[in-house]
Amino acid sequence: MGPLTETTPKPMLPVAGAPLVEHVADAAVEAGTDELVVTVGYGADRIRGHFGETHRAVPVRYAVQESQRGTADALAAAAHHLDDEFAVLNGDSLYRGADLRRLFESPPRIGAFRVDDPSQYGVLTVDGDAVTAIREKPSDPATDLVNAGAYSFSAETVDMLDVSESERGERELTDVVARVMDREGLGYAVFEEWMDVGRPWELLEANERRLPGGDGVSAARDDGDAARSDTAIRGDVHADATIRGDVVVEEGATVGPGVVVEGPALLRSGCSVGPNAYIRGATLVGEGAHVGHAVEIKNSVLMADATVGHLSYVGDSVLGRSVNLGAGTNVANLRHDGEPVNATVKGERVSTGRRKFGAVLGPGVKTGIQTGINAGVTLSANARTKPGEMVRRDR
Repeated sequence: MGPLTETTPKPMLPVAGAPLVEHVADAAVEAGTDELVVTVGYGADRIRGHFGETHRAVPVRYAVQESQRGTADALAAAAHHLDDEFAVLNGDSLYRGADLRRLFESPPRIGAFRVDDPSQYGVLTVDGDAVTAIREKPSDPATDLVNAGAYSFSAETVDMLDVSESERGERELTDVVARVMDREGLGYAVFEEWMDVGRPWELLEANERRLPGGDGVSAARDDGDAARSDTAIRGDVHADATIRGDVVVEEGATVGPGVVVEGPALLRSGCSVGPNAYIRGATLVGEGAHVGHAVEIKNSVLMADATVGHLSYVGDSVLGRSVNLGAGTNVANLRHDGEPVNATVKGERVSTGRRKFGAVLGPGVKTGIQTGINAGVTLSANARTKPGEMVRRDR
């Protein structure tokens, strides 16, 4: 997630009005858990402050991973909380509660998901109802079932967490799973929905799924508990504004005259839109964000306090906290050769798989007036552009 996580831990990135990790917690509650244990490290105070001691009436405990030494180490940090059957979920994935319930039918089990190209994942080899092997990114996948990063374990698994470091210097949960497979056997449950949210364009897709009217559960909530209807106008909407489709305008949000909002869209509390702005596609306008005169926002995520003041276009993009775009800033989101847009991940250009993808702007980015930003560009936290500049490469 590059620059977006310089000030925000990844599990706290926004998906349809709630942090990503809250969607994980929601799925666990819907599956019937009686306790949530959250392992924290970077950004621990943000996560503690968000959940507090309970989530939807379920107790929340915390375990501290002092240094990030891998997923098995993260689970070991929480071991003192575990005295019965338990599930392990990644804090940066989307799950369904109904799928997670299947994990507990006969623990230990692993969550599996069918994909068209399993060669990029950990692939399950199965014999009837049992998993016999898990191979990472095989060139010849045995099945189309991949590891969805969700597990149920018996209480005895706590005694199997002391695994050695892998080649990349981490204690891996998959090594624990291998021990469980050898000693107890391992079943699997095929999930209907699962998504790993590890890259900016996946954050866009997560919002597309979870925004009002998407194919997941509406994230707009009353008092953090019950999902509201897909269209709810709680804020101040001018009589000359037009609202179409599945749109939630939270209390404290302001929509000015001449504004057109075509859902699915969520306008968070404290944001302001307009006058004469156009919001369309799956768009999240975060708390305190501002979309001004003659601005078009299409299928994008604006994090808290981002500002697109006037005469600008932003499409298929992610704007970090407190970004400020100068007047006339335009973000390109399409390659004219029709190929998917590429973006940089860990220093390498990779395909986003999306024909339309704009820019990723880190927290605190400011652009000069009339700036143009090419498709697939990432600007680091607090980056600046000059007036009239065309930005074709990452900065």
